[in-house]
Amino acid sequence: MQEIVDEIARLLDASVTIEDRSFHLLAYGAQSGDIDTVRQESILRRRASDEVRAHFEAYGIATSTVPVRIPGIPGLPGLLDRVCVPLRHGGVTYGYLWLLDSGALTDARLAAVTPLVERAAAVLAHEARTGRARLWDFFSADPATRAAAALHVTGPVAAIAVRTAPDRAAALWRLPRGVLAEPGDGPEPLTAVLAPASQAPRVAGTLQTTYGTAAGIGGAREDAGDAWESWAEAVLALRIAEHVQRLGPVASWADLGVYRFLARLPRSELAELAAESAPLGDLAGTVESYLDRAGQVQETAAALGVHRQTLYYRLGRAGQLTGLDLADGRDRLLLHLSLKAAALTGEPGRSAPSRRTS
Repeated sequence: MQEIVDEIARLLDASVTIEDRSFHLLAYGAQSGDIDTVRQESILRRRASDEVRAHFEAYGIATSTVPVRIPGIPGLPGLLDRVCVPLRHGGVTYGYLWLLDSGALTDARLAAVTPLVERAAAVLAHEARTGRARLWDFFSADPATRAAAALHVTGPVAAIAVRTAPDRAAALWRLPRGVLAEPGDGPEPLTAVLAPASQAPRVAGTLQTTYGTAAGIGGAREDAGDAWESWAEAVLALRIAEHVQRLGPVASWADLGVYRFLARLPRSELAELAAESAPLGDLAGTVESYLDRAGQVQETAAALGVHRQTLYYRLGRAGQLTGLDLADGRDRLLLHLSLKAAALTGEPGRSAPSRRTS
């Protein structure tokens, strides 16, 4: 909302504030030109007085579908000329955009910021639909915190965790009705999303493609009260999407197979398991391809584009380096799990150092 206010202030070179329909201040821009007492009090007290509210509502701003020009009172510096732009979405007024007017705000100039006005109205409408409930609290593992969120949702639902790109902000007001979202804080923020289970893949794909680097979808829950469990899965699925290229950039918990179990391991145990395959170095890709194909030599050789004898040589060398026997089912299982674990120990967006196929 602050970004919208700042952009409108820049385009119109005017003092801008946005208030909700109860005249509570939501955002304001830098002062341009003269300031009157009404604007000053609104900023300092975070809301307009009852007298000011009644004065402005007398001009029909609550039902107007066009900007309303409200004249100042001559000789009274407390009330300068201003324009009120009702923030309407779906035929409902959710708030007001206020502009102090020195006489330069023509209808044409006001029309130029219509897309920004519509965006602000959509933001307010989205917040009104969600009741500004704390989705992060609803996803908490603590039952008391979840109850305090007072979020009323019907299942089946699925949680989505989206890693927001650092140079983009998700336009959450554009999400379909019934989809709740809340951005997080921090240097690498996650956006938390709760969607009807049937819509989750499409919503996750849209958010990732447009605003994020990767996304994870948790398992569906019939009871929305269990959505916090889906959120825990979504965060793990996101981690997998960021580390395992073939499963990203959107990973669904239900499709992750053995990674669902590996992702739950503490990092120390994951690193211990990954260490079993570390001696392979550049041969890791060959061995993983061979194990992924259930030990089918001809199929693996074809996939790698090498002769069967070359593959046999590499597999023999792998056994020497690791001390594991690829003809033994238990050793094969250990090495296979180790290679999968290694992918989760690297930096997000990168494969482990040993992922080459040579």
